[in-house]
Amino acid sequence: MAETDKQAAQGRHPARRKTLILSILGILVAIPAIAIIFILTFDWNRARPWINARVSEAIERPFEIRGNLHVEWERPAETMAPSERTWRDHIPWPHLIANDTHIGNPAGMPAQDSGSARQFSFSLNPFALLSRTINIPLLRFDGPRVDLLRLDEKRNNWTFKKKEEKSRWTLDLERVVLTDGIVHIKDAVTKADVTARVRTLERDPRYGVGWTLDGTYNGAKVEGGGKAGAVLSLKQQTTPYPIQADMRSGKTRIAVEGTVTRPSKLAALDLKLELAGPSMDQLYNFTGVVLPTTGPFSTSGRLIGTLGEESEGKRSARWVYDGFKGKVGSSDIGGRLEYATGGARPKLSGKVRSQKLVFTDLAPLIGADSNAAKKERNADALQPSGKVLPVEEFKTERWNKLDADVHFAADRIVRDTAFPISKLSTHLKMNNAVLNLEPLEFAMAGGTVRSNIRLDGRGRTGPKAIKAQAKVTARKIEIKKLFPKIEQLQASVGSISGDANLTAQGNSVSSLLAGSNGELKTLINQGQVSKMLLEMMGLNVANVVITKLFGDKQVQLNCMATDFAVTNGLARTRYFVVDTDEALINVAGTVNLANEQLDMRIDPKTKGLRLFSLRSPFYVRGPFSQPDVSVDKGVLAMKAGSAIALAAVAPIAALLPLINTGPGEDSDCARLLAQAREKPSAPPPGKTQRR
Repeated sequence: MAETDKQAAQGRHPARRKTLILSILGILVAIPAIAIIFILTFDWNRARPWINARVSEAIERPFEIRGNLHVEWERPAETMAPSERTWRDHIPWPHLIANDTHIGNPAGMPAQDSGSARQFSFSLNPFALLSRTINIPLLRFDGPRVDLLRLDEKRNNWTFKKKEEKSRWTLDLERVVLTDGIVHIKDAVTKADVTARVRTLERDPRYGVGWTLDGTYNGAKVEGGGKAGAVLSLKQQTTPYPIQADMRSGKTRIAVEGTVTRPSKLAALDLKLELAGPSMDQLYNFTGVVLPTTGPFSTSGRLIGTLGEESEGKRSARWVYDGFKGKVGSSDIGGRLEYATGGARPKLSGKVRSQKLVFTDLAPLIGADSNAAKKERNADALQPSGKVLPVEEFKTERWNKLDADVHFAADRIVRDTAFPISKLSTHLKMNNAVLNLEPLEFAMAGGTVRSNIRLDGRGRTGPKAIKAQAKVTARKIEIKKLFPKIEQLQASVGSISGDANLTAQGNSVSSLLAGSNGELKTLINQGQVSKMLLEMMGLNVANVVITKLFGDKQVQLNCMATDFAVTNGLARTRYFVVDTDEALINVAGTVNLANEQLDMRIDPKTKGLRLFSLRSPFYVRGPFSQPDVSVDKGVLAMKAGSAIALAAVAPIAALLPLINTGPGEDSDCARLLAQAREKPSAPPPGKTQRR
């Protein structure tokens, strides 16, 4: 009996196992079926208040779904281009659709929407939820409107607070699709009020959406447009996302075209970049890169960019403008520049070269271009009438925004005159608002002019914004090469040398020189001067002086030496002597760099026996822009009066005042300098002694 019961029980065990297995399978099938039925039949509008409250709490600003909220099953592949599809896109997923969605501004800002969408929808992978992952294969915005607002440096509506605690959930967003919409930006910091209108492009094999832009930026009108891919892939690391844009603000233009391989991190940005405008410094408001003031420019090159991971609140980035070529004024430029962030300040480094540099194209760097050119580049200040030294201020408030280490070289320099500056090179360094040119070097007429310039703009604004130091040396400048077109000078073996050492404080070339201190020295050894030569040099005052002294003829120059002491912008002669075959000339007086006034006495002493010498001291006085050259009429009248009086007594004796026997012998340079150093300094300006 017991054995029979045992056999019966064993027979029932397989049946129980089968029933258990079927029950488990039924439950496994029933759970997703019930979930599917629940998802399809549940009125999701009843969940809107709960969703609105939870989202508003998470983003710390109002969120509201005002329209219908429902779920559909959808295969993402149905709304995608064939090239964008993967095998997963053919699997139907729950597709949440929310109509009339709005996001408000954070507390403390105007009570208005920062974003809205006619329809907001996304697919959700339910199986990924088991591993605490919110996997969204496709996020779609239909008819979106975004209103970005910034009231000041600290308050804007696009910054969301980051929670310090790391979430246990992971967001995995793969693709984003945008259709017709509007993006409006109003920024009090950059004075921007710009609207972009996005539209869907039909039958475009490369781009899916296009956009146009208009408004104002920093007081200037902005307009432009561009195109982008229909689907922004954030998951596929090798799928290039095409972009193209062309924007203008006034006469400034920025155009890009290329691809972003990994948009979420800009791991491989490769664009053709074209820039153009009236001055490079006007790109600052668009790019944040501090560039020099220039004339009209245009460049084209390849821009490669990468964006690194964020560390300690800073995100490192590296942008390379490679192989660019272009024009600045009439000069050509080209080279490679790199812009890197992540340090204390962004840094610009690289090498720039010009094969042909037109010298006048350097004028805007120091504000020395014409007022017409200043108006073209919207300069802050025009040059006052009658003022020679540039008054335009340097933009030192930008200097602490960028460090720099850039080499610049010009292979050939073109000038309007025959002044033979043949090459230029400099190494520009900017570190914490201190600008150094070490060195700034010109090749000139077989010699060199080498300068070390330091401009310290740290922490100061206004008239005394810059502390400046300049050391300049000129060596072995050959006179015959200085004026190669003048045949008479080709036999000359003379040379020019000079030194300048100045310190100053100011914020423009004019104000720096007005407060400068130091000394200036020059020495010319053997050469020739004439009216024609000075005309070629553009030295109008010297032209008048030489003509009054020697007429319009070639004069042999044995030596010229100058030494000026500069105190608070007043350059006073310690000695200034010129030795020619015909005369020994002493010059004394001042050059006032603050009010741009000359006050110089020129005293010629004729050498040897000269008949009918009525030469007298004369003066160069007045503003730099229009100085006056006048003869000392008192001394001249005394000579002429003596001759007339003697003529009444003895006709032969009347010639005596008109005869100048000169110093008796010519002076060599060494002895001339020795004598000059023993002479007292010049009298105060305006009180030049008359003889």
